[in-house]
Amino acid sequence: MMHQLFSQVLGQRDLSRAGDLFSLEDDEIEDCLSQALDQIKTISCSPDYLTNDNDQAVVEICVTRITTAIRETGSIGRHSTALVGLWESCLEHNLTPQAESAEDTPHAKIASDITSCILQNYSCPSVMVLAVPVAVRFLQRGSRELSRNMSSYLSLAAIAKADLLAGHTEAVTISVLNGNHMLLRVLPSVYPRQPDTIHRHLDDLTAMMSQLESPEQQHLIRLIQMIAEQHPLMLSPQVPVLISYLGQQALTEALLGALVDVSQASPSSLVSFLPTLRTVGQQCPSFVGHVVKIHGAVGIISEVHAHTSLLYLVALLGSMEHSFHHTLLLEIRALTDRYPSLLGGTGKDIYRMSNSFSAIARVLERWLDEKSACRVDKASPRTSPPGGGTSEQQLQVKIQAFEEKMSRTDKQQKEVVEESPAPQRRYSLSQAVREERQEMRFNRSKSLALNAARSRSVHSDVWDDGEGVELSPDISLLNTLPNQLAENQEALSTERKVAADGVPPDPTLLEQGVKDAEKGQREEKEGKKEEQEEDDRLFLHLRDNMEKIRVFCKDTKQQIPIPEHCVIEDSSRGCVAKLSFSCPLKGHYCLYAKSCFNLTSRQPHLWIHMLLLHLQSKSSIPLCTKDVCIQRLASLWEKTQLQGAHSFSMAMTQHVTPHRKF
Repeated sequence: MMHQLFSQVLGQRDLSRAGDLFSLEDDEIEDCLSQALDQIKTISCSPDYLTNDNDQAVVEICVTRITTAIRETGSIGRHSTALVGLWESCLEHNLTPQAESAEDTPHAKIASDITSCILQNYSCPSVMVLAVPVAVRFLQRGSRELSRNMSSYLSLAAIAKADLLAGHTEAVTISVLNGNHMLLRVLPSVYPRQPDTIHRHLDDLTAMMSQLESPEQQHLIRLIQMIAEQHPLMLSPQVPVLISYLGQQALTEALLGALVDVSQASPSSLVSFLPTLRTVGQQCPSFVGHVVKIHGAVGIISEVHAHTSLLYLVALLGSMEHSFHHTLLLEIRALTDRYPSLLGGTGKDIYRMSNSFSAIARVLERWLDEKSACRVDKASPRTSPPGGGTSEQQLQVKIQAFEEKMSRTDKQQKEVVEESPAPQRRYSLSQAVREERQEMRFNRSKSLALNAARSRSVHSDVWDDGEGVELSPDISLLNTLPNQLAENQEALSTERKVAADGVPPDPTLLEQGVKDAEKGQREEKEGKKEEQEEDDRLFLHLRDNMEKIRVFCKDTKQQIPIPEHCVIEDSSRGCVAKLSFSCPLKGHYCLYAKSCFNLTSRQPHLWIHMLLLHLQSKSSIPLCTKDVCIQRLASLWEKTQLQGAHSFSMAMTQHVTPHRKF
């Protein structure tokens, strides 16, 4: 039964008693709030409501009193049906003022008062199930101010319960394209559930980048990154537009990352933009890694494209700092494996020649220059690679004979991979470098054992009588061939000499050879760990940014202490981080010398990132995902996981350090 005062005010439209409603206790009127809301709906829908100032005033006062009581008593769940019913009824009336300077219409005022009361409960599923469909309709019908408020609350609702908004993706996207840019933050949350809907509007969405403010651009960039990761082909037609935004420094890194994903799926879409990308890499060397990967992907299309890409990659190999060499060699190796004729079939021998990247770059440049000359000189085509005389063939035959002589198991370690007829990578770059490392470690352990067991027990002049290696000027790389190849060949000739003369090997040296072989096996095990680390996105990120992280932590520690403990808990407004700090000095007068200062933060992701950076700054080597401390942080991250959010490794590698304003 409705409270007597509510009955009088609403039944008689008694404005003089309406103010007395605020003298009543919230609990005293809580039971009748739904009845009062239904009565207000009847009044506001009456034909003369728009012209009756008294009724409008009574309704405004009563709505304010009811929403206040609902908040104070926490009874939104009990009265949500009646509240949403009144809210929805406002859609049947005019909500747009006659002029921009005019005040809101009577029904727009009711809707505004109810909006915050309903949507502040965005974490309550039972309320949102009723409210979201109505809220989306307000985006299309409401005034600009009402739409802005609705967008803010819907963004929060998308974070808490993206499923509720997924069915309204089309309406949300249309609202964004009509200028409601605040709703851009909703799209990454609903994209995994409604990708096709957003794909239909990609042209318009990517075209609006220049119209957005920086925070809004970041939401659109996040969406583009998700599309590039999950459906990269859909971005292929957008490549020209995305390339045009590379000049905006705040967008460059994220856009290049997305273009790398696109290049793997549709390399042909990037062909005409390679000069632009090279310019970007030249202007900002920190982006060269992305540019290199795109060149590698484009090179897979054909031998002509591979040759063009190799010219750029090889030039970088001889000039860039060491941190880029790994990425460069992976791409170069992938292209030369896909098109062996580019190096005359001697690619693997070249990679074994030296640890000097500049030396490898010089010989690769020589081969590519010769290949270019072959293309230009059509009148006298070459039938063999540069320096393709007898000496080169002899060298290849002797190297092959030596490897087969040393161990029959060598072939078992090589992975046989059929060449794909389509312009795709034959195998992943990590597999390629893994194969090469295993082969180099295996050969190194064999040569060490043989040298120790055989060559030291024979007089030094045996080399003069044994099989030698005669190097042509091109293959010798201007004396860059490492000593290891010569030592292996020396060991082979020594072995043959010993067999012919019947001279037994020295047992001491044999034992040493076994030890060296065991050492090679240990190196192989360590190498496997290195390979796992090379496949670890987080490890690579931390390895490449160790110094930057150390400097950041040193500076930040002067202003912000690092928590000793971090616990992730759920709250009514989402996940929070409960942090415990203690004084590092623990002086006599310190209030927290023996206890901790506790703080609750609504930014758990930020603190997890800070803890990761702190752990890395204390370590002399890069951390990886298999480290116990990292797994603990990843476990904390999983507790905060939101719909559409990145994984721990992905999120931690988006930016080296948090924004300075954190």
